[in-house]
Amino acid sequence: MIHIVHHWLVGMRGGEKVLEEIASLFPNAPIATLVARPERLSPKLRTHPIVTSLLQRMGGVKFYKQMMPIFPWVIPLLKAGRPGGLVISSDASVIKGVSIPEGVPHVCYCHSPPRYLWDLQKTYEEQSDGMGFLAKLVFRIAVPIVREFDRKSAQRVDFFIANSRFVQERIRVCYGRESEVIYPPVDVESFDPTRPREDFYLLVSELTPYKRVDLAIEAFRDFSGRLIIIGDGPEGRRLRSLAPPNVTLMGRQPFAVLKDHFERCKAFLNPQIEDFGITAVEAQAAGAPVIAFRKGGALETVIEGRTGIFFEEQTAESMREALEYFEKRNNLNSTDCRAHAVKFRPQQFREEIMRFLRSKLPPALHFTASA
Repeated sequence: MIHIVHHWLVGMRGGEKVLEEIASLFPNAPIATLVARPERLSPKLRTHPIVTSLLQRMGGVKFYKQMMPIFPWVIPLLKAGRPGGLVISSDASVIKGVSIPEGVPHVCYCHSPPRYLWDLQKTYEEQSDGMGFLAKLVFRIAVPIVREFDRKSAQRVDFFIANSRFVQERIRVCYGRESEVIYPPVDVESFDPTRPREDFYLLVSELTPYKRVDLAIEAFRDFSGRLIIIGDGPEGRRLRSLAPPNVTLMGRQPFAVLKDHFERCKAFLNPQIEDFGITAVEAQAAGAPVIAFRKGGALETVIEGRTGIFFEEQTAESMREALEYFEKRNNLNSTDCRAHAVKFRPQQFREEIMRFLRSKLPPALHFTASA
């Protein structure tokens, strides 16, 4: 029997869309997770039995991230897998540390070694609103403990899949493990690339520190264009206080609104270092070019001079220079953007996942895909 594990199920973001495609291959597989809000999940995921951890019973569904210091004690109590079966984890945190019976293969699709443990803990601590002195102290003490738990858990994974070459290198550096790259699925068919472009730029993001939405806001302070930001998060209040009149923060929006803005925007902004960056591919699927910081997954999802342009430094000034260049010399077209995005379609992802499993697992564990 196949068991699937995912860090937490509280909404449908990029990681959950990947999980949805993995789960569609094994429609009877239970999904184990730290906490879940089934009402916020897609109908496809809700068809799977969902098993939650002790955190759910402790009321942690609202405060699970603040409970990070106890993850190393809670996660091993969560069990997955049976003899003769297989465990597939989808992880951007430390859920790879679940208890799995000896001899049961564990394949981890790693979205990223968690940044708050491995390389951006100071950024999270310094830039996160609502984190008082005591919370910062606990966070500072807990990070090395949880990081060591994550490192040891990674050694028990049998096979790693990375969602980009950028993450492949991070897995090598953080865990000392090799991996194979399979790019995440993007629902390109949901977008229409033929609609006329309008005079506004778009940024779609969770408003958290590492997304660097503040750079985009600052870049537009002395730029005549208009920026629309869709998304929300712990940085929302601070970012709204920084926004000049030509920047609109719309908060979270349903997919219909996202789709509409992707299809009409002049270009999409990517100021952050993404592990992969599904939204940048969604923008290209909708025919919009991407203006991105030259680092991370954007180097694998954007073709310079054809589907987007890059700026060199993660500063507002560098982004503003890229915007001015784009305004003067924009010769990118929707057809090229769409043609590139099609390479990341869900069917390709499902085929590569099954090929990987068949190549790594013994014949007795060669499962047949149902989708």
